[in-house]
Amino acid sequence: MLNSIPKVPQPLNEPVLGYAPGSPEKKAVKRALETMAKSPVEIPLLIGGERRKGSGFADVHSPHAHKKVVARVAQAGPEDVQRAVAAALKAQESWAVTPLHERLAVFLRAAELLATKYRPLMNAATMLGQSKTVHQAEIDAACESIDFWRWNAHFAERIAAEQPYSPPGMWNQLDARGLEGFVFAVTPFNFTSIGANLPTAPAMMGCTVVWKPAHTAMLSAHFVMEVLREAGLPDGVINFLPGPSRVIGDACLTHRDLAGVHFTGSTGVFQGMWKTVGENIGKYRTYPRLVGETGGKDFILAHPSADPESLAVAIVRGGYEYQGQKCSAASRVYVPESLWKGGLRDRVLSMIGELRVGDVSDFSNFMGAVIDDKSFKNIGGYVQAAKDSSTMKIAAGGNLDDREGWFVPPTFVESEDPKSKLMSEEIFGPVVTAHVYPDGKWKETLALVDETSPYALTGAVWARDRAPIDEARTTLRHAAGNFYINDKPTGAVVGQQPFGGARASGTNDKAGSLWNLIRWVSPRTIKETFAPPTDFRYPYMQEP
Repeated sequence: MLNSIPKVPQPLNEPVLGYAPGSPEKKAVKRALETMAKSPVEIPLLIGGERRKGSGFADVHSPHAHKKVVARVAQAGPEDVQRAVAAALKAQESWAVTPLHERLAVFLRAAELLATKYRPLMNAATMLGQSKTVHQAEIDAACESIDFWRWNAHFAERIAAEQPYSPPGMWNQLDARGLEGFVFAVTPFNFTSIGANLPTAPAMMGCTVVWKPAHTAMLSAHFVMEVLREAGLPDGVINFLPGPSRVIGDACLTHRDLAGVHFTGSTGVFQGMWKTVGENIGKYRTYPRLVGETGGKDFILAHPSADPESLAVAIVRGGYEYQGQKCSAASRVYVPESLWKGGLRDRVLSMIGELRVGDVSDFSNFMGAVIDDKSFKNIGGYVQAAKDSSTMKIAAGGNLDDREGWFVPPTFVESEDPKSKLMSEEIFGPVVTAHVYPDGKWKETLALVDETSPYALTGAVWARDRAPIDEARTTLRHAAGNFYINDKPTGAVVGQQPFGGARASGTNDKAGSLWNLIRWVSPRTIKETFAPPTDFRYPYMQEP
């Protein structure tokens, strides 16, 4: 017991290591890659602290060497889902009343373990299982995961500190209770840090969780659970449940005690979840909180006054880092004719020609492979659509190769039609489409950017002149939840640029901020009166 009010350490963003030749971090991650590549990792279910085999196993393949199996993952059956929900509900009895700072200490310890002992393991798992370069793994699997745990602890403390006014004679308090029931967390393949955040953000606030990671990110998700267990997370607080989406999702989404959904993935899947919850709204014990970050068709809009050199770098980095498999990746570009013909096109194509694609264990490669065969074929369909179109032209790339891995080269498409298929639909791969507009059509192009896509996740405007920046910021106010000025539309940092968008891009609850954590509490107001009245009569009742 402490006779004090604890304070969470001031969070700082985890420094990104460089992995320069001969550096300790490079040697450590190479050792981890070599060890992990020797044999598949056996990954069990984890329900109430118990490791279980489920109803069978499924293999996880390395995207850049798809004949190689990197993990064998247990698959949950219907009974396992019920066990996981029961374990979460049981664990909530004690976890919900555990003092906030004791809960937060678990995740702060997890951050330190990941920053040290587990850093090379987590990065190697992300590289092998999700085909990220060491730099992309470092900024995601290591730094952003650490940042989520440190900064969310800080935000949780701020929420608890938000208290109402108490006039003389009484004490008013707000009790930030965790939600009653369990939270269903569903995480995607493309960011290990999303797997680290979506189950743990509700858990920090006193919720208990059933976590279903994407099959293709299972190797890194397994190590997230290992870190949390070593950090002292009690059994049943987060239940790790790999397996078929239909089996797990149907059971969780229709369960009486569903308290919330924390989701990142496709727009269609999230809308399906929302529909299921709506159809079952009368059976829940409480109205479930639905928090989702979904798709994007993210833009770069250049004004004639933009700096062409930095703009070209933003297009290449924003569009092709991690094979364009970021919700925030630059996918559609609007460029004025003067810049395009003045050298920007040549500069972009020249840089694309220098991008090396291959096995991410070769540190000279800029890109790896896309995540799986389904994604490879989907992206290939868009490339073929560009080849078949009379209004689109492939200026770079376009030759896909899946013999060894699911490799899609950086592909750059020019589209005369500003509302073509490739300018308006999410592709989620290394395909960037540009539309060249007349310099005098700035206002009309602003309207195009706002109206062409149903999404509103990220976007960037480039200009040296201040007036067009301010005009774009106003006109495109609802076109992007993360809006960048003279920067690429990717790379949001926890605690600096809270992430999320609206429209078809999600509920915009801003991962990595206080706004997200608020969704996982159900506040209770408590009023204590120190000297309650002893007579029912009011002064107005007395005769003059």
